[in-house]
Amino acid sequence: MREIVIISGKGGTGKTSLTACFAMLAENKVLADCDVDAPDLHLLVAPRVRHEEDFSGGVTASIDLEKCVECGLCREKCRYGAISEDFVVKDYACEGCGVCFHVCPENAVSLTEGINGKWFISDTRYGPMVHAALYPGRENSGKLVALVRNQAKVLARKMSLGLVLVDGAPGVGCPVISSVTGADHVVIVTEPTLSGLHDMERALGLVKSFRIPCSIVVNKYDINEDVSERIETKSREESAPVLGRIPYDERLIHAMVHGRPLLDENRNSPAAKAIRDIWNRLQEAVKETA
Repeated sequence: MREIVIISGKGGTGKTSLTACFAMLAENKVLADCDVDAPDLHLLVAPRVRHEEDFSGGVTASIDLEKCVECGLCREKCRYGAISEDFVVKDYACEGCGVCFHVCPENAVSLTEGINGKWFISDTRYGPMVHAALYPGRENSGKLVALVRNQAKVLARKMSLGLVLVDGAPGVGCPVISSVTGADHVVIVTEPTLSGLHDMERALGLVKSFRIPCSIVVNKYDINEDVSERIETKSREESAPVLGRIPYDERLIHAMVHGRPLLDENRNSPAAKAIRDIWNRLQEAVKETA
């Protein structure tokens, strides 16, 4: 089984749009949306949920006011200001560290598993998909990403499918680290802006620190060809091949509005042709690094 992860150094580069097109082109695959803080792959692949479970990413404290003697020790030791003046735990502020539980002399504090989100197994128009949604303000997105990837691999083995195609999170934080760790190949999608170049460099540094083979895709390359050249120069310096350039194409907007990948709306546009060529080169790159 091979696992290809598509990430970007910043949001809005076209990472999910490209992943949805790859989903159309790939055979025998399971899709995984690991952008659990703001998932949107489902908008393009129309999932029909057939299994869902709660995700518990940690514990939350609560205080039994009948046992509590209001000594104030828990509030004094809490570094997050999660305990109110009347000794009620603020659910949104509690980090589940357990300090209050351990310092309470009256055993008035209990720790219970908190529900931080949900994860799903769905059928889509392009194959099975594992995806999730972290509740607003909740923690442990990296743990939820790891769960989604693991469940996608379990499903792929169960269905005898040879590829897990992952829509990773943007940036370089915990969700991205959890998205790429142990992957077979990472594709970094960038755009020809100075922020796009800077964030691509950070993402590239992250992936290379894990010694994972990676390659670059330049989306909307023709909006600033000078910066596109700088991106390609940096990619060559870092031994990360550029799989291709995708031109700016207003037909992509039309496809997004209709909730479909570009290849499903217009297979003959210049951008669609570039994406098919990129997919073919990606398959060759994965074979070479296998």
